Formats: sequence, C-alpha cells, structure tokens
Amino acid sequence: MSFHETALLFDCEGHTLVGVATLPGHSTTNIGVVIVVGGPQYRAGAHRQFVSLARHLAARGFATLRFDCRGMGDSEGEPRRFDELDADIAAAVGALQGAAPAVQRVVLWGLCDGASAALLYAARADDARVAGLALLNPWVRSEASLARTHVKHYYRQRLAQREFWAKLLSGRVAGQAVRGLVNNLRLSRPTRAAPALSFQSRMAQGWARFQGPVLLLISENDLTASEFVDFCRADAGWRQARAARPCTEVRLPGADHTCSTPGAQEAAETAASAWLAQAFRP
Repeated sequence: MSFHETALLFDCEGHTLVGVATLPGHSTTNIGVVIVVGGPQYRAGAHRQFVSLARHLAARGFATLRFDCRGMGDSEGEPRRFDELDADIAAAVGALQGAAPAVQRVVLWGLCDGASAALLYAARADDARVAGLALLNPWVRSEASLARTHVKHYYRQRLAQREFWAKLLSGRVAGQAVRGLVNNLRLSRPTRAAPALSFQSRMAQGWARFQGPVLLLISENDLTASEFVDFCRADAGWRQARAARPCTEVRLPGADHTCSTPGAQEAAETAASAWLAQAFRP
C-alpha cells in the first residue's frame, strides 16, 4: 500500500511542536499510531528506527505520527522529563487526528522511557482517544533495580566462567571490578517496596487501569528490558497489575535496546502491525 508524509506544526501549551505524519494512501481502519519518542532523542530515532516503523505501519493502513516533544529536536520549549509529557502526548494525538480525519482513536507506541511516558499518560489522562499501548523495553530504572539486573544478567554469568576465576586468582581482575560486584550485591539486597507515588508504581497503576489492548515487546539482549521483566516479578504492585490486565508479549530474539541488530527492527515492526491488525479488526 502506498503512503505519503507531511510535516506538521502544532501547539502545546504555547510552544510549537514539530512532527511528521506518515499517512496511508488508503485505509480501512480508524486507528492511528502516535510514536512517543524516549529522550534525549528526536523523531527519527536511533538508526532512523521510528522513520522505518512509521512507514511500515502506514503501508499497512495505519496513519502514524512521530514528533519532537518540547525541548527536543526542532520543537520549542524547555526539555522535560519523561514523566512530564502528558501535554505533549495529548497535543500529538490531536495533531494526528487533524492530519488524518478518519482517525478516531490512537495507539501510543513508545520505546524505553517513551513507553514509560505512555503508561504514565494512561494512568493520569483518562484520554478516551487512546485505544491501545505498544511498549518496547519500558524504563523502570532505579539504583536497586539496576544493581539486581547487573548481578543476575552480568555478574552471575561472569562468575560461572573459568576465565574470570583464573584472572581473579592471578591478580589480573582489577580491584575496581571486584568492588563493583560487591557494591551491586549490596544494592541488590531486597528492601521495602517502592514508594506508592514512585513513577514505577504509577506506571503499574496505568497498566492496571488501562482498558485497551497492550503489546509488550521485549528485546533479548537488553539490560533495560531485563530490568523491566525482573522488576515486574519482584514488585507486588506490578505483579497485581500484570495479573489483572494480561497483554500480548513478544520476545525479540537477538535484539538490543533499539533493535539495531540484523532483523530485529523488522521483527518488531512485523509484531506491531500484526498485533494492530488483530486487536483492532475493522
């Protein structure tokens, strides 16, 4: 299916935001996609991954908008944290609907803290225009969760290697590396649950409250993705949210954080378009 692209300028609380709408030549669906870009990054994405994603979806009938949040790329305003993007996301949804009048509802697609921003928006905004969420490697980073991830997915593997012990006994493992292991073990020890108003907890609330379908994409070779999976298992609020609102989960073999490895971007795009077609049948 053919598509065309058009630049958009739209207002967000007095600042002009810049986006690119990728529109299908013909569409049989009223569902559009707004790509929420994680920062600090602009609308093209690493290795132009959001350009490729938008064109892939538009070629399959889904009008798509990728845009720069305030303070990023070509948009006006001061940079904002990922948990302060509600107004930007709301403005982008309206901009896509203005460019593609057939779009009645949208799916928010986000990578890393862009995925986290989409969940936080779902928790706070109660925006009836948002029909679904597509989340790639959501960000739940804390000092403790990062330490646990390093211990589980890096140091555990290193400790099982004969080469590591040979270097340690011969003195070729630097003291800094040993101190790093000890410090990560200390930080990874179980503590009390995350504060009720932490952004991780608010993300879980958004997951539990959201009534539409959710696609979760997890890269195999990404610490951020592993950290999210482990956090969901360890945190009571996330366990309850995941149990209450099951999702479509797709693992991406060999993929890194931005799906830059061979075949990973295509796998992520195919999974997204297949899910959209299934979850939002005409």
